[in-house]
Amino acid sequence: MNYLNMKEEQVLPVVVELNTLLADYHLYYQKLRNFHWNILGRNFFDLHEKFEELYEDARGKIDEIAERILTLRYHPMSNLSAYMETSSIEESDISLEDREMVGEILKAHSILLRQMSRVVDKAETVGDEGTVDLIGAYIRELEKTSWMLDAWNRTPKESLKTAAA
Repeated sequence: MNYLNMKEEQVLPVVVELNTLLADYHLYYQKLRNFHWNILGRNFFDLHEKFEELYEDARGKIDEIAERILTLRYHPMSNLSAYMETSSIEESDISLEDREMVGEILKAHSILLRQMSRVVDKAETVGDEGTVDLIGAYIRELEKTSWMLDAWNRTPKESLKTAAA
């Protein structure tokens, strides 16, 4: 792997973790589509639009993750059965209420963030700065999105912690 200055056998653990992240993103993407199609109630307009924004973002990340795996000179996982078998994200029912849907998305975010950390750990071990950079940006974005969804899902009486100086 001359053009990347890394040996193929060194990046294999990174590729394995990227493929797991790819599988997680596919299940997350489908969960968002499910919620986009099946949202009902007073928050329909806000959440219908937000779920679409999130699944479009996920679709782009799916492509970028697969392309990173290809850049590392491996084939990305590409079968639905493999995604289902590999991912830690579970499918969701179609009859959830709005707050339950947001709660399910936050659970998926937790799984994605944990898997992203695994990818970064493996990539740092072999000096794969391209993967570290890509996934680091994803972590930052997903943490911010999670904060916003969590704020939406809280009641006005709930408060945040106060830090003492």
